[in-house]
Amino acid sequence: MADTTRTNQTNVYGEALDSCCTSPMTGFFRTGCCETSGDDVGVHTVCAIMTTEFLAFSKSAGNDLSTPMPQYGFDGLKSGDQWCLCASRWQEAFEAGHAPRVNLRATHVRTLEFVDLADLEKFAI
Repeated sequence: MADTTRTNQTNVYGEALDSCCTSPMTGFFRTGCCETSGDDVGVHTVCAIMTTEFLAFSKSAGNDLSTPMPQYGFDGLKSGDQWCLCASRWQEAFEAGHAPRVNLRATHVRTLEFVDLADLEKFAI
């Protein structure tokens, strides 16, 4: 059975989770928030602000976020878009020197299982 329970939807500061973006609509549940549950295997919890550099890095690492996929209603991301990014992808980009900026009030607390808060704060908007 699917685990769609959304509990403890707080940000990295223990506060209510802010919306990340509704245009494009983001989040594992496509609510605009970086909410998560047991079904979210990718842990889409980091509210990241896309850059051309990050999108190129992500594509080269096998996660193409910039190419439109109309069959899934996905227009592709561009620089300036905000998106609920997988916590492990953000950490990978950080280690490679390509981490995007983040909105910490819209970044889920579960991110801290994968990324140090001090590292995130260096990229906070």
